[in-house]
Amino acid sequence: MVLLIGTRGSNLATTQSTHVMEGVRAAGFEAELHIVRTPGDDSQAAQTPVRSIGVGVFTETLRKALAGGECDIAVHSFKDLPTAADPRFKTVVPPRVDAREVLVSRGNKTLMELPEGAKVGTGAPRRVSQIRVARPDLELLPLRGNIDTRMRRTEEDLDAVVLARAGLERVGLLDKAAESIDPAVVMPAPAQGALSVEVRADDAEAWAAVAGLDHLPSHAEATAERAMLSTLEAGCTAPVGASAQWSGGPDGVQLTLTGGVFALDGTDKLVRSQSWDAAAAHLEGWQEFVAGSAEHAQVLEYAARLGRAVGLELLDAGAAQLVATAF
Repeated sequence: MVLLIGTRGSNLATTQSTHVMEGVRAAGFEAELHIVRTPGDDSQAAQTPVRSIGVGVFTETLRKALAGGECDIAVHSFKDLPTAADPRFKTVVPPRVDAREVLVSRGNKTLMELPEGAKVGTGAPRRVSQIRVARPDLELLPLRGNIDTRMRRTEEDLDAVVLARAGLERVGLLDKAAESIDPAVVMPAPAQGALSVEVRADDAEAWAAVAGLDHLPSHAEATAERAMLSTLEAGCTAPVGASAQWSGGPDGVQLTLTGGVFALDGTDKLVRSQSWDAAAAHLEGWQEFVAGSAEHAQVLEYAARLGRAVGLELLDAGAAQLVATAF
């Protein structure tokens, strides 16, 4: 049986899905890509802001195709998925790439080197709110389209654009970036740089094909960040950032989650951080736990608890009011 890997048709989507396909084939399974067009693709062509077309716009059609048997595996950018768990599916997370933002600019200028009043393209409220703190003089303008379309704007009407480093890295265009922006300046979106590879919960063959692709440190990072976002009851377009990082060894023994909520006008922000120690939980060798095992699920539950704790701390500090002002 040939397993069909459902993917959007953009260059970025097919590139990252091809990496998944190669992993599935390396595990001994036949697989090929299956393109699924989504309403989100149409909205990009029409330059419609993501915040006006709803959470999950890029993933709902893919999930429908997966649930209906049109494909056997679906590949998503994890940050685009709704935070609520969907019991119809099981997921693995391959190794995450760098979650930072990058600036692509005319003249290869960094964010702090851009001239006063420069025009910068970025549609995400999270990016807008943080850039306004660092450079309140810049003119921030909406930005849609695929990577090539966005980058081309720097040769037309914009001085710079802000993009996810992960996208440029995956399509081999990272050399076009003037800088990778420090997360202390612009905190990434929850689960940015991570993929979610989903299969139907009752499909044993597809699960066997993808289970070995899971990288538990990356899965735990994304789980913590998304649990924080869920606790805040904020969607993927809200002005909320998160950065979970391991420390203490090659894959880490302590997970630290920093979360931030930002006022859209750049006048206020809340940032909180907490850590979880895998060694203190007596989870020796946890990095090798197999996807689907009870031990693997236990690590993800600890990560989710960390995310909920940071989310609750932010709520106690008034995060809900900041999120509400953005919409």
